[in-house]
Amino acid sequence: MHELDDGGRAVSPPDPNNWSEIALWRQMRREDLINKRFGLSVRERQEASRLIMQRLDAMLDIATHPTIGVYWPFRGEPDLRDWMSSVIERGGSIALPEVFEKAKPLIFREWKPNCTMRRGVWNIPVPDNDSRIVPDIVISPVVGADAAGYRLGYGGGFYDRTLSTLSPRPRAIGVGHVISALPTIYPYSHDIAMDEIILVDPKLDQSE
Repeated sequence: MHELDDGGRAVSPPDPNNWSEIALWRQMRREDLINKRFGLSVRERQEASRLIMQRLDAMLDIATHPTIGVYWPFRGEPDLRDWMSSVIERGGSIALPEVFEKAKPLIFREWKPNCTMRRGVWNIPVPDNDSRIVPDIVISPVVGADAAGYRLGYGGGFYDRTLSTLSPRPRAIGVGHVISALPTIYPYSHDIAMDEIILVDPKLDQSE
């Protein structure tokens, strides 16, 4: 059986024992899923973000786990910035990740609405302060995700390194669009599964 990427090219599933084939398959899948994400309308992206924020509110107890690592939206990722502000209004704390050094774990810096920001790697804004926070919960965007909770990201491995080194390890939640769902990402031995994955379909999962 072959899969088709967004350009109509046939993509054969890789040999699960051939890491070169898996790497190529993951690269092609990553490009395909990012293109599909860009293909969503603004309204669909906004609705997906709203649904994810709604799910997070139902899942999380800010009183017992008040420090939450989120992310600044990039390349069509769900936009959780309104939710970040609401967490702070309810007494929680928000931290944003920063790529501090190549091939090293992320560090998290405290974020507040209207705080001073600077441009980090890939021009993603990060808080311009010297704080370093270990979050209770880490919310990570996914390019792809499978039923076992493994996350396909941009290929840098930053979240896997971070989750493997933070102590205590935070609860990890991946978020994305339903188009990100894959049967498997063919995880590497160093890949770390999320504790939960939230994938929403703004066309079907309508709630008042």
